This record gives sequence, structure tokens and C-alpha cells, in this order.
Amino acid sequence: MSWWCTGIRWTQGQPAIGWYGEGRGERASPLAYGQRLAFIAQGERHCLGVRRAGKRTPCPTAVAVPGRAGNAQCPACARLDRSFSVAADTNAADPRTYRVYLAWFGPGMVKVGITAEERGPARLQEQGAVAWAWLGRGPLMASRRTEELLRAALGVPDRIAYARKRAVRAHLPAAPERAREVAELHARAVALPGWPDSLEPVGCEVSDHAGAFGLRGLPDPTRVISEMVTGGTVVGQLVGAAGPDLHFADGLVVDTRLLAGWELGAPAGGAAVTSVPVAEIPPAAGLPPAEQDGLF
Repeated sequence: MSWWCTGIRWTQGQPAIGWYGEGRGERASPLAYGQRLAFIAQGERHCLGVRRAGKRTPCPTAVAVPGRAGNAQCPACARLDRSFSVAADTNAADPRTYRVYLAWFGPGMVKVGITAEERGPARLQEQGAVAWAWLGRGPLMASRRTEELLRAALGVPDRIAYARKRAVRAHLPAAPERAREVAELHARAVALPGWPDSLEPVGCEVSDHAGAFGLRGLPDPTRVISEMVTGGTVVGQLVGAAGPDLHFADGLVVDTRLLAGWELGAPAGGAAVTSVPVAEIPPAAGLPPAEQDGLF
């Protein structure tokens, strides 16, 4: 029985590749910087169904998913997923405690968001936030109202395109400058009037993921995989990871969202080069903003 890739997973600050086997649950393969990765896409890319409350319900038809799609779900499973989703505002009765955060991805690239408190910093790692800080904690709707207040008052977005994030990772300012930008925005945020009474402000403690992401000495990202294809190979030395992206020593970036839904195997005879379609990574300046996947 096959194991299907589910993309990258961040657990306790460490990246791993996730796998799902119908009837066998899920497992993960930890990643280590410096290791050589080589894999080939086998068969067709299939819908991974719906994952909710830590359990995955397989797609009833196991339909094929386009290789360029950023989400390994068929339209029916995607609709079902969003029908009971905090990110899509279709689960307003969620009783969990939420946290509001500031996430920094590069100079002038700061966003505000919310995440379930029980998840800790996992969502920040999934988004590729280099520096970040909590702003407050409380019920879902109070957290959502605070998020909207901060977006409007501070002029910060709730989404930053992955293309913009990866284009600047190799040339980030030093940690003190990153922390300063987050701390200054945190001070402005907590001083704003209009916070809901049920949301508890959290003092500023800036955390940094540069070490966990392997960003020190990261080579310039020059190319990103644009599609996985049957029989296509990916080969390279892993030197860093941030959000869904794997960074290779030769400047290649592997967007692991495109790996999800594929059965990946070892290339026969030890393939030496990457053979899947790639796209050049343009400079960060001039890139249009784009929505990223769900916030939670």
C-alpha cells in the first residue's frame, strides 16, 4: 500500500516530510540540514481528502489533482474543508483560546494573524515567519476583531505572498534589527484604543526562527519548482527550510505544497539532477501581493 506525501510538517521547531497511508494513519520523516535529498514522483497526484482534529478522512473518489495546484485537494474536499473552518469564518463557535501575533518576514514585511493557542508557534513556522511576537490572547471572535483593528490602524496585511518571502530570505538584516521592527510595531499595537475587553494583551517577547530555518549563510534562491510531474526527479543538498519551502545548496527552492498528494520514491540508479519544471525567482521588488493558504 502506498504512502502519499502530505508536504512539510513543523514539530517543536524541526521540519519533517509528512506521509499518509490509507488505513495506516500518518507518519513523518525528519529533515536535517546538510543531507542529500533525491526523490521521484510516481503514478498520479491524488486528492488527500480532509484533515480535521488531527484525523484525515480520505477522498471518496481519490481523484487526480493538477500538478501545479498549491492544494492537494479536489474541489469537493476543498469545499468540505472550508465548510467548518476558522480561516474561512465558517466555525465562529470554536471554543478554543486564540492568540493574536505579529509575524516578520523581511524589512517592511510584517503581518498580523491569529492562531489557536494550543498550536504554539507552529503556525508561525508554517508561514516562514523569521521573527514574531504575541500580541494578545482570548476567545476566537475577540481575537478576530483585534486582528481587523490592527490591520486597519497599523496598515499591515493578514497575508504576504510566499514569492515575496522566499525572495528576501538570503539577505535579511541582523537579528537585533529584526527584533526592533517587531517590538516597535508591538508597542504601537498595544497602545491602540478599541481592543475587546475579553482579549488579554501579552507583553512583547520577540522570538526568532533564523536558526531553526537554517537561514545563516543561505544561498540566493534562484529557481523554484513550479510543478511535479510523473517520473520527474528532485535532487539536491538541503541547507534550509522555512514555511513550506526547502532550500537547496544550488539555489533551488522546493515548494513542498506541490509534493503533497504524490507517491515519492527513490530514483533508480541514483538520479543526479532535478528534472521537474522550475521557474526563475524574480527580485522581491515589484512582485505583486498574493494570498497564501489558510491562516490556521
